[in-house]
Amino acid sequence: QVQLVESGGGLVQAGGSLRLSCAASGRTFSSYFMGWFRQAPGKEREFVAAVSSSGNNLYYADFVKGRFTISRDNGKNTVYLQMNSLKPEDTALYYCAASHGAGTMIRDFGSWGQGTQVTVSS
Repeated sequence: QVQLVESGGGLVQAGGSLRLSCAASGRTFSSYFMGWFRQAPGKEREFVAAVSSSGNNLYYADFVKGRFTISRDNGKNTVYLQMNSLKPEDTALYYCAASHGAGTMIRDFGSWGQGTQVTVSS
């Protein structure tokens, strides 16, 4: 099982940018399908973005298309989420997750990080 540690969250004004990172342990990172999810207070956890093991296939929730970009560096065992044009409704705890499959449902991911907080002020 892979261990995941997120970083890069913080407080930013609306319209600003943040780049989240997720560092993974282990030598098999390149075999995992990786995803980002988020959970706002009082709401359910939701899918944000995902990337295939090779990095060639990208998947996004409709509400982040054109604003967020997911990428990965298999040489550094790290997946990134570049977030631009942030909105107050993007405020949430952002989680990194790893899967052996290729689905984007929460149940498809077996390994999760502890999350990094993103707060967007208006």
